[in-house]
Amino acid sequence: MSGMTGDRPQPSGVTTTSSAASSWTDILVAERERLHRFVTSLAGHDPYHVEDVVQETLLRAWQLRDRLDWRERPIRMWLFRVARNLVVDGWRKDRATPIGISAADFPEPLTVADPAAQTVDRHMLVDALRGLAPVHREVVVHVHMLGTAGAEVARLLGVPRGTVKSRSHHGLRLLRRHIEGRQVAA
Repeated sequence: MSGMTGDRPQPSGVTTTSSAASSWTDILVAERERLHRFVTSLAGHDPYHVEDVVQETLLRAWQLRDRLDWRERPIRMWLFRVARNLVVDGWRKDRATPIGISAADFPEPLTVADPAAQTVDRHMLVDALRGLAPVHREVVVHVHMLGTAGAEVARLLGVPRGTVKSRSHHGLRLLRRHIEGRQVAA
């Protein structure tokens, strides 16, 4: 139940005399539960985060108790505004925190490939492509070497999109087996 001081409701048994620390404590204790519910509605249900915001809000009110005349300003609205600002500041901080990136997160620098090795790889790939059935080879070449979209390849070949996906999958699997078999034999 609330008593009235001036035109503003106050928690029962609480005075707004700024000189009495015990009355400040009473005011803040009386508002704590409402403040906790308010912060929970804003910040979610992480009890540790909610408690941090509530405590920081109450600490700021306590630190300003001698500078502000709470008879002229409703404390609950001030507490809610401070709490809301703290929650928003937390959101901004979380959003703006850069992700830790180290040099290990980046791949090794590109090196210039050996032209002889490139020639061998190219011949091995062409040989493996020749070993594929024509239906698999044309899909693998269009999709994976020329970068043609699957839907476009389906339209060009006059087959359903699912057939292009299937031929691509099987063609790559056969190509991989052929190349791995050649590398083991070498």
